[in-house]
Amino acid sequence: MTEHRHGAGRLLVFILATGCLAGLWLAGFVWFVFDAMRSPPLPPPSDGIVALTGGNGRVEASLWLLSHGSGHLLLISGVDPHVTLAGLMPALQPDLANRVTLGYRATSTAGNAIETTSWVRHNGIHSLIVVTAGYHIRRAMLEMSRSLPDIALHPYAVQSPALRRPFGRKTFRLLAMEYDKLLLAFIGPVSFFRHSSDAF
Repeated sequence: MTEHRHGAGRLLVFILATGCLAGLWLAGFVWFVFDAMRSPPLPPPSDGIVALTGGNGRVEASLWLLSHGSGHLLLISGVDPHVTLAGLMPALQPDLANRVTLGYRATSTAGNAIETTSWVRHNGIHSLIVVTAGYHIRRAMLEMSRSLPDIALHPYAVQSPALRRPFGRKTFRLLAMEYDKLLLAFIGPVSFFRHSSDAF
């Protein structure tokens, strides 16, 4: 009888703990979704801009910032090895093209941070605007801050097309996956998701 009560007590504790964790996850996820959908404020003028490829609008937003004087140099990180500057931006003015670097090494968010760090050190940059999707900006900023603790980082979140249309199963799955990756990124520098190719 006593063992039965102890077993029931342990089961109740497990259920309550699971419910609390699920509630915390859900509350954080709601915050994450609203945060991802916010319109980005214009960042302060900076030495450089980095655009993390992997979604629509990121390169265009970074070029707009560059052309409007928000940054002096631009790195487009995580470009396909077969892509050239002329192919990516055929109508780019020569004075802007001379200030753009294509980074071909990065295949993940952690890789973006490594590639960006090398570029920042090489160009003597002290302040940097980070351009990526709203659902990716928090994790990107976390990775960048770990690689560049002495650099002033300013986020510029691009509104993904997935968040501009009514939510469906694919959008929910994308946001849930990105939220879980963010939670894992907070654990520490070693994690499976951060060392594998991720879908930004």
